[in-house]
Amino acid sequence: MTDTETRAETGFDSAEHQARLKELYRDFEAAGMTLLWLTREGLMPFRSQPRAVPHLWRWADLLPLAARSAELVPVGRGGERRAISLGNPGLTGDPYTTPTLWAAIQYLAPREDAPEHRHTQSAFRFVLEGEGVWTVVDGDPVAMRRGDLLLTPGWAFHGHQNVSDAPMAWLDGLDIPLVAETDQGFFEFGPDQVRNRKTPDRSASERLWGQPGLTPVALAGTRPASPLVAYRWAHTDAALAAQLELEAEGLPGVLEPGHAAVRYTNPASGGDALTTMRTEFHRLAAGAATRRSRTSASSVWQVFDGTGSVRLNDSGHQLERGDVIAIPAWTEFSLTADGQLDLFTFSDAPVFEKLNLLRTEFS
Repeated sequence: MTDTETRAETGFDSAEHQARLKELYRDFEAAGMTLLWLTREGLMPFRSQPRAVPHLWRWADLLPLAARSAELVPVGRGGERRAISLGNPGLTGDPYTTPTLWAAIQYLAPREDAPEHRHTQSAFRFVLEGEGVWTVVDGDPVAMRRGDLLLTPGWAFHGHQNVSDAPMAWLDGLDIPLVAETDQGFFEFGPDQVRNRKTPDRSASERLWGQPGLTPVALAGTRPASPLVAYRWAHTDAALAAQLELEAEGLPGVLEPGHAAVRYTNPASGGDALTTMRTEFHRLAAGAATRRSRTSASSVWQVFDGTGSVRLNDSGHQLERGDVIAIPAWTEFSLTADGQLDLFTFSDAPVFEKLNLLRTEFS
């Protein structure tokens, strides 16, 4: 019996049935109920259908615009930061880089202070170039220099002070969209003035937690976010160089030929340095390329040094120092280096790992 014959036999196509069905649907709507049999494709698609789109921002465009803003927009209480978010063209109306990640360029002019505050959103700063700014995290002044990753775990007070005669810009990363979607956002002003204007070569967090493999017994125990708030470029560079040197000697350690990578981790637990964002640094040797892959996590990449190219689905783009790339979920992605290519990246992978939703494919 065909479907048409079945429907006719059961009366599903009768005028009476259709009238009763319309009445039922009106009552469902009035009760605020949604019908899975009419909405399954939207609620449970066969594959990820992200609204965000792959996008590339050129550092050559971003930095001059940030510098112009310093001439016209002061840093102070209220606005708090001269941070310019990188809004994804697919997420119209939201200043988000991906549905879970917020990336921005922050610019601090000479002798400026960005006042202290704290928020439930986790944050980091990655320095592309320059020095002269100290970020003060819960009263601990931490130097910011080229290649450094600086953390501000959620609900830690933090402010920035530029003690130099030169401006400085860096990449900010936060989980603002994720926190907003879950209604977990809280914000609090700190003191109007920077609490600690010292400029030590090593912060207190580095002195306590920056010794490889050694944990202070008095502070032992798993901490959700890393108590080490500064990851220095000298250590990152040495670790990447060692992986490629050992590969040349025939020893394991690289992800794939010519592709070294390190993950910034919490020395108290061995997990990710921040609870909601994974932070990594990747180095491709001259001529090396990554396999094409796609993952259910979204990520943002910034070229730290070198040139190369990126493929995003079926579109190829040249890369130069400072360029920033948004890679939404399930975007086919690969990198190719001209000479040595160094890139910093952060993603929402830890969230989806904890929820058992992370999915990755290689081709």
